[in-house]
Amino acid sequence: MDISGRTVLIVGGTSGIGLGLARLFVAAGSTVIVGGRNTGRVDDLETVETVEIDVADPDSIVRARDEVLARHPGLDVVVTMSGVMLVEDLRDPAHITQAETTIAINLLGTIRVIDAFTPHLIERGGGTIITVTSGIAFLPFPLMPTYAASKAGVHAYTESLRAQLAGTGVEVTELIPPAVATAGQEKVNPAALPLDGFLDEVIELLSVNPTSNEILVNGVLMHRWAERDGTYAELVERRSQSLGALPGR
Repeated sequence: MDISGRTVLIVGGTSGIGLGLARLFVAAGSTVIVGGRNTGRVDDLETVETVEIDVADPDSIVRARDEVLARHPGLDVVVTMSGVMLVEDLRDPAHITQAETTIAINLLGTIRVIDAFTPHLIERGGGTIITVTSGIAFLPFPLMPTYAASKAGVHAYTESLRAQLAGTGVEVTELIPPAVATAGQEKVNPAALPLDGFLDEVIELLSVNPTSNEILVNGVLMHRWAERDGTYAELVERRSQSLGALPGR
């Protein structure tokens, strides 16, 4: 994937990995639009445009799509990465509130953003859709069960999307991060990758021709291939130790 001279929309790019990707695309000479509910976070990037979008609100997505395409009819890259990561206690039926929020944003939000922009990319005869999942899609973190389920769902949806868009000129790539040191992750997970190092690996992998269907940095390989490598049960058991943080455990 050539990341220079593109017109890129990053939905959910107002912080963390998304904002880091925005900076890299800008540095490569691409036009970047960042979408999110709090676009004030990207004031430090004067060359980046913003659009307000709430992926849990279908009307907001349509408004954002119309605004972006009116300003940038040549849009050719859509990155969808809005997400929440919520702790749940499955012994307490009240967890359904967190589960519904997670599915609405992580899974349905991703699908709605893709639906909004796919017709445009097909009509122009080419482009790239990048979905963002997680190593947790392949190796669950029991403290955040619906997060894992939602990201596994995005992975499966991405596979089907790629198959259905074959022959249209629209490429579909899945970015699969491990824990990255953003939003306080470094405080609770000393193994979280530094953001700059993670992004350096991502750009190198994106630049391979042809771009792989899955962007896998070294730090996520143990999660992605745990089942194949026979380490799945051991790693899930290790991750289950985090359940001690729940009340009454």
